[in-house]
Amino acid sequence: MKILIGTGNSAKVNTYQKLLKDFDLEVVSAKELNIQPPEEKGDTFEEEAVNKAKYYFKQSGIPSLVDDGGMEIEALNGEPGIKSHRWLGHEMNDEEIIGEVMKRMKDVPDDRRACKFTITIALATPLGIFTSQGGVEGIIADRPSEKVVAHYPYRSVTYLPNYNKYWCEVNEEEERVLDHRKHALEKLHDVLRELAKK
Repeated sequence: MKILIGTGNSAKVNTYQKLLKDFDLEVVSAKELNIQPPEEKGDTFEEEAVNKAKYYFKQSGIPSLVDDGGMEIEALNGEPGIKSHRWLGHEMNDEEIIGEVMKRMKDVPDDRRACKFTITIALATPLGIFTSQGGVEGIIADRPSEKVVAHYPYRSVTYLPNYNKYWCEVNEEEERVLDHRKHALEKLHDVLRELAKK
C-alpha cells in the first residue's frame, strides 16, 4: 500500500520515510508523481493541512499525508502563525525570518516572550480524513543562536528553558523526546495500521 507525502520538501519526505518505517507502507512524494502544490488558502494550520491532504488524495487516489505548522509568538498575538514562511508577503529565507523575529521582539520584556511551534497533520484516506497535533513550547531568545539548521530558522530563535539551550542545539536523544512531528503521527498509528492492511 502506498502513502503520499504532500510536500515538495525532500527533507520532510525523508523524515516521514523514517517515521513510517514500521508500517507496511510505500512512501511516495508529490514530486515523484508530478503533482503541483495547491494554492494555500486556509486560515488555520488544521484547515490548511486538511485542504492540502484532500487535494493530494483527489489528484493521486493514494492516501495522502500533509503537515502544516508554524511559530506562534505570544507578544505578537500568535504571529506569524500560518504565515510562518511568508510573513512579509513573500517566501522568506532562513536569515530573513530570523532577522524579522529579532526585529519585532527587540524590546519585548522577558515575561512576554513565550512561543509555541505547532504542527498539524492531516491524513486523507478512503476511510475519511484524520488530523492530529503536536508542538514544542519555549521562549524567543534575545539574540539568535549562531547555529542555523537549514529550512528550520525558528529553531535558532527558540530557547528551551527545560534543556537550557536553543532548540537548534539539542542532541539526537533530546530531539527524539521533543519531536513534535513524531508525537503528532503517533496519534494516527491505528489509522496507518488499517491502511497498511489494505
